[in-house]
Amino acid sequence: MRNLGLIGGLGPGATIHYYRELVKAQAGEMLIVHADMDRVLGDVQRGDRHGLAEYFARLIDRLARGGAEVAAISAITPHFCIRELEKIAAIPLVNIIEEVGKEIRSLGYRRVALFGTRFVVESRMFGMLDGVEVLVPDQVDAIHEAYMQTVEGGTQGRLTLTRIAQELPVDAIVLAGTDLSLIFDETNTDFPQVDCARVHIQALVRTLGGTH
Repeated sequence: MRNLGLIGGLGPGATIHYYRELVKAQAGEMLIVHADMDRVLGDVQRGDRHGLAEYFARLIDRLARGGAEVAAISAITPHFCIRELEKIAAIPLVNIIEEVGKEIRSLGYRRVALFGTRFVVESRMFGMLDGVEVLVPDQVDAIHEAYMQTVEGGTQGRLTLTRIAQELPVDAIVLAGTDLSLIFDETNTDFPQVDCARVHIQALVRTLGGTH
């Protein structure tokens, strides 16, 4: 079984969710490094792909020196630099956007909308969802605000996002913010959805050689 190096802290709730689910799946040994969220969001806002990739590459190098053989980032927004990062990372990465794209296509969804940060929604997940039509909703600001409330530990954003989801002319909603796994599950979601954190964790377990 290969050892995982996880970049966390973006936000902390999602990191805890990843940790719990990976432990539940018996995914083996892992290391977690806490990234500086303000630094990461600053690079995203400036559009500094190379600067962010270099920052993550340094974190991944620390993980690799600690014994990690596979790396992952437990957040979607920082993946805007994933192509640059993959070229310089010391160990292979499990790319959440690639895995989510595979899942959407396997489910036969043709048109989706994203829930997550403004950067993810407006960029259609940075234009990396190959072969998928992505609608950019008019309610981008409301989606961003509701998502950031979730990152900060709140649950009130769920009603806002549910209302918007029911209004959109799409086949499914992509929960394109890993913290959304904390407020949406099978018991409280009445719209078709793809949970990016769930898809990513399942891909990590397969890559690491866990039990399911």
